[in-house]
Amino acid sequence: MRLDKLLVELNIGTRSEVKALLKKGLILVDGEKINKPETKVDENSVTISYGGKDYAYAQFHYYMMNKPKGVITATEDKKEATVMDLFYRECPDAPKGLAPVGRLDKDTTGLLLITNDGALAHELLSPKKHVDKTYFVTLDGPLTSEDINSLENGVHIGEGDLTAPSTIKYEGGNTCYITIHEGKFHQVKRMFFAVGRQVLELKRTAFGPLLLDEELLPESHIIELKRESFY
Repeated sequence: MRLDKLLVELNIGTRSEVKALLKKGLILVDGEKINKPETKVDENSVTISYGGKDYAYAQFHYYMMNKPKGVITATEDKKEATVMDLFYRECPDAPKGLAPVGRLDKDTTGLLLITNDGALAHELLSPKKHVDKTYFVTLDGPLTSEDINSLENGVHIGEGDLTAPSTIKYEGGNTCYITIHEGKFHQVKRMFFAVGRQVLELKRTAFGPLLLDEELLPESHIIELKRESFY
């Protein structure tokens, strides 16, 4: 990879900015000053040093956000604040080109994966993969055993077929956990509406192998993950 392209991908600066930094000798490449931006380097093994910090290239990046209410799950929007606005405000040094995997409603909170690994995103979202998604649900009233049986075996939400089987963890009161592996529009809310209940609060607590630990990751906070987290 060209050195200047690598420096841009490491978020050190724009193409013109990194050329100026190279010219001034402010960037070290494996401990040496290199002034030519067109220099070819092995991005997988080279160490870049700038401003007292070492940079190592990684093709893919993974982050977990505990999404708050009030932001939409999109990369950009002309009217609404997005999760990526929040993300880059909290992580200004993160690489560009990242995007959320799947969608949480504006008023839904909880686990949101952000990455530039398109293959992984496709795998997690593909209906054929049956990747589990678990939500903590606050309802406007209690569930009956008949409600639970209906939800677990599939309900009509206005799309022809029944929803796929789900799992309900209910211990009384007006809260429960529901695990589904589909991703239809407003699915959880529509499922509970089908049994006569309104969803007041909705929080995603698990997505595939990822679990939301709110002590580790308070609302609005973000942590970087390793690819190994998905095995």
